[in-house]
Amino acid sequence: MNATSRPSDSAAVSDAGLTEFFDLLDATRHAVYTRAERVPLDELTQWHAVPGAGALRHRSGRFFTIEGIEATVATESGVSSRWRQPVVVQPEIGILGILLRWVDGAPFFLMQLKAEPGNVNGIQVSPTVQATRSNYTRVHGGRRVPYLEHFLEPHRGRVLADVRQSEQGDWFLRKRNRNMIVAVDGPVPVLEGFHWLSLDQLAALMAVDDLVNMDARSVLACLPLLDVLPAPLALDRAEPALSVLRSLNGPRATRHSMTELLSWITDLRTRTEVEVRRVPLDELPKWRSDGRSLTHVEGRRFDVIGVRVEAVGREVGRWDQPMVTAGSVGLIAFVTSRLAGVLHVLVALRVEPGLADVAELGPTVQCVPDDLADERPPFLDAVLDAAPDGVLYDTTLSEEGGRFFHIRNRYRIVRLEPDADRVLPEHPDFRWMTLHQLGELVRHSHYVNVQARTLLAACGALAAGLRPDAEPAPADEGSAA
Repeated sequence: MNATSRPSDSAAVSDAGLTEFFDLLDATRHAVYTRAERVPLDELTQWHAVPGAGALRHRSGRFFTIEGIEATVATESGVSSRWRQPVVVQPEIGILGILLRWVDGAPFFLMQLKAEPGNVNGIQVSPTVQATRSNYTRVHGGRRVPYLEHFLEPHRGRVLADVRQSEQGDWFLRKRNRNMIVAVDGPVPVLEGFHWLSLDQLAALMAVDDLVNMDARSVLACLPLLDVLPAPLALDRAEPALSVLRSLNGPRATRHSMTELLSWITDLRTRTEVEVRRVPLDELPKWRSDGRSLTHVEGRRFDVIGVRVEAVGREVGRWDQPMVTAGSVGLIAFVTSRLAGVLHVLVALRVEPGLADVAELGPTVQCVPDDLADERPPFLDAVLDAAPDGVLYDTTLSEEGGRFFHIRNRYRIVRLEPDADRVLPEHPDFRWMTLHQLGELVRHSHYVNVQARTLLAACGALAAGLRPDAEPAPADEGSAA
């Protein structure tokens, strides 16, 4: 693809399908890639332990650090838990941005085929811009970030979404990124490794394991879907897409009002105090360091490892860094039901030490099944035992490949019998919400966690017509630009 190709007219758009995309993906894998070799932490040349602080820091003092924390969670009745662990500390606010362009009334999204050292399969579909402040201010001395001007200069386009969102509160300490969608009117040169994708195409790609990356999913969750979904397209949807559209479509019968939901969130945040204190990495009693990695003594949770990276097609060609890895695939799921005829999702209010404001709305189930002890999280069996015709979405996806090495979660959306709230036991940390209510909250910072945002993006894919058994559309179906 050359620097001047772009979506041109309706004929070109309708004639091109995902075959073109997958051809580009195959070609890009030969031209843009990273090779990550695991190395001992004490052999990282660009990182050093900070004397007296017990933290691992880049020699520039930028990017991020690996530090130890002691987290204490207390309620009005007293301390409920206290533990120590390593975390990634990255106070910079990065930019995750997607450019949108309308072609004959249909939205197309400029996506990047990006290689990250922690990606399972090398290349993944990523936002137009995915950069930390250190990256786009070129601390590393590398090339500039393409298309950055569209997100730093407001006059470059119409802003459809712009909100700071958290990332994994169990592994990051108050990490946030600016999630943006900007609509442009005129032609945009398409650089090597970028591709315009339609809404239907993105929906189909969301069903492919390890293809759409975490940052793209987070931004797509912020998309005001009904504002960009063509009305004729909405009318010809079949189930489960129609039930999802009804749940997205404004005020309808709801189990709880928005005021009640906000009060529930505020009440828990007020009654719960999370204190996070920095401690040296060598003062984590259940973690051991042998110079090669930092590992939990019971082999659970996650490890901190070192990697040496060689890259082609990135701003920088060679570097090393610490990364977080995990040995088991997690399970992230929404339980859904039609309450009073409207699809609702069962969300949990989850307290995590790295969140900016105590707790955020998360999935019904968020766990690593292989790491569970005797206590199983609520509704786990409902997710695992769902009948095949009750599974709306089931895809294994990778988490952020810049800091996490081969971390994957199985994302599921399952459907229970109608009016399941009458038979499921009430739990104080869970509430039923429509997708419209969840979408309203995702437009604001610090309400919906990154795992739930992936599931919200999957619901958007369902609304666009994705079926759980769908394969990516062949060349004569759908469209590309």
